[in-house]
Amino acid sequence: MTISIPTSKIKTTNSNITVQNVWEAKRLISSVVKKTPLIYSKAISKQFGAEIYLKYEHLHESGAFKFRGAVNAIYQLTDEEKSIGVTTFSTGNHGFAVALAAKKLGIRSRICVSEHVPKAKIDAIKSLDAELEIFGNGQDDAEQRCYQLEKEQGLTVIPPFDHPHVIAGQGTIALEILEDLPSINCVIGGLSGGGLLSGIGLVMKNTNPDIGVIGVSMEKGAAMNASLKAGRPVSVVEEPSIADSLLGGIGENNQYTFNMVKQFVDQSYLIPEETIKKGMAYLYKEHRIVVEGAAAIGVGAILDNLIPVKKDSKVVIIVSGNNVDTPVHANSIKQYL
Repeated sequence: MTISIPTSKIKTTNSNITVQNVWEAKRLISSVVKKTPLIYSKAISKQFGAEIYLKYEHLHESGAFKFRGAVNAIYQLTDEEKSIGVTTFSTGNHGFAVALAAKKLGIRSRICVSEHVPKAKIDAIKSLDAELEIFGNGQDDAEQRCYQLEKEQGLTVIPPFDHPHVIAGQGTIALEILEDLPSINCVIGGLSGGGLLSGIGLVMKNTNPDIGVIGVSMEKGAAMNASLKAGRPVSVVEEPSIADSLLGGIGENNQYTFNMVKQFVDQSYLIPEETIKKGMAYLYKEHRIVVEGAAAIGVGAILDNLIPVKKDSKVVIIVSGNNVDTPVHANSIKQYL
């Protein structure tokens, strides 16, 4: 299923998040968040007659792009807020990123996750001495618990996507891409809560409105895709997916990412589970990298011709993270090797 989203040419957002905010984020996080490589994929480029690159966001210390937004948000807290600590709700990657950023600052963190979060991500969070709380059947339940902790203990909530500093932090990915590939034609990334593509889309569309921004989600439980179709934020039922990082709602009171995705993302595609697994297998076979389903979904979509690739175009696919259980990865890819 494909949803085409009318893209505005206006260079600001209703939330007043600007490209300048992204540049400010880049300056602030540069001492902690290192630039990730942009890798040319020779095999897939040859297959489609285009230049296709992979942005290796799985190489962050936290194992996922979420580290950018988490560091930017936490490093801008007041001294009083730092003294009390932070909390967040997460499908795993953002929780780990917040826990890691908090540990680097020596502040308390309490991470709330749902029962759907894989063991690898839970173990990773525990390894940082963060307080971990498993609560409810989905991210919406974990979110409610976070705001309860905010009221009861004064912890500052660092949302996984719908927050100006988080969005600006993720937008630094686009600055790096443009530095390495100024002539880019299209960027493809996972679409869940929308923080990733809100930040990237903001930068890309302000640089050149003709740069395509494409979102990909799993077929079932894609909250942003359902919300775009409905014309407003809606809740969806979460179902198990190999792309578990893309699970979770966007919040019925969404303040930023829903409108930014409508403004800056051109199309949204729903991708079958088997296609996602093919992407994981391809990246392991051709690039020798082990990544989670959400990181491979864009590659799988292109391989199965679910996203059209124009000949001679320059396309960047965001490889978003590597936090996947080893048995899950092995079982997912074995039939495609």
